Amino acid sequence: MAKVIIGLSGGVDSSVSAFLLQQQGYEVEGLYMRNWDSALNHDLLGNPDVNDLVCPQEQDYLDAVAVATHLGIKLHRHDFITEYWDDVFKFFIAEYRKYRTPNPDILCNKYIKFNAFSKVANMLGADYIAMGHYANTRYENGETWLLRGTDHDKDQTYFLCQLTQEQLRNVIFPVGMLTKSEVRAIATKNNLITANKKNSTGICFIGERRFHQFLSNYLPASPGLMKDTEGKIIGNHDGLMYYTIGQRKGLGIGGHKDFDNAPWFVVGKDIINNILTVGQGFHHPDLYSNSCLVEEVNWIPNTPFSDNLDCTAKFRYRQIDVPVTLSWIDKHRIKVQYPNTVRAVTPGQAAVFYQGPICLGGGTIDQVFMNEKKRNY
Repeated sequence: MAKVIIGLSGGVDSSVSAFLLQQQGYEVEGLYMRNWDSALNHDLLGNPDVNDLVCPQEQDYLDAVAVATHLGIKLHRHDFITEYWDDVFKFFIAEYRKYRTPNPDILCNKYIKFNAFSKVANMLGADYIAMGHYANTRYENGETWLLRGTDHDKDQTYFLCQLTQEQLRNVIFPVGMLTKSEVRAIATKNNLITANKKNSTGICFIGERRFHQFLSNYLPASPGLMKDTEGKIIGNHDGLMYYTIGQRKGLGIGGHKDFDNAPWFVVGKDIINNILTVGQGFHHPDLYSNSCLVEEVNWIPNTPFSDNLDCTAKFRYRQIDVPVTLSWIDKHRIKVQYPNTVRAVTPGQAAVFYQGPICLGGGTIDQVFMNEKKRNY
């Protein structure tokens, strides 16, 4: 009987994954990942994380214990605090220091869930590891393909784009062929305590926190002026790191006597002068681009393409696929062209590439252009 170690997080997806693996005849054990300790994780100045009470991590662990007990499986608990800090959180802070908007969940998958976790699972005698992601794999002719989840609204291949062939080879995604409603129905029918638990939100393993306050524990804010695209002062900002391209909420811009009532959006960042640029209208022209440079590209198929490749891309999670043409700049960078233009392509976020149901990989958006002119993002 093959042994599977499932990442049991205390959520409904991993709970149902464990149940399904049992039904399929595997020997199943759970492994709960503890990746954050507010008493230990503090910045170099020694300032503690004051938002610890908001983190639901311990409740998640208790829910994982309850699910494991209900299913009659062994549950292991392991600290990945150091690995998370070194491989995920330091990068997260470094990106915000560059006033970019990072996606730590992608690095968490690459370095924690499908690397550090796998090493511990191997020590526990695992033949396979399993996760509750909405994704699928297919192995053929010596190659593992990463495929979208059946539930297109929940598909999580965007967050798995940095995984390699080696990492994907012995992974099972038990709920990949199901919809979220089907997963909850299975949980309810089998009396799993997590059946009606709400979906997790917030930063991976940091939880639902007051983000400005949390980030200020690690980076000093530098307030400055907020101006429109003509240079007129509109107000003040709390620090460029708190804002992302296309953002509307949290700008603090009320009625302004010199402008109409159209909503304001972040359309640029002047890092040298510490100025946040805003413009009115969801379709403000400064929000659109037709090409970008993507770095740190991970190409999942064994053989990279040559010359150009026509495929589709997502520049943010749950975005509708965008037709693009890819061309290599070097082994780790790709130029992405999308003549139909896309709104709010943002440095620091991930660009993930697809051919139909296949996730080809992805990388980090570095620079954004409109007609070859670099956007001030």
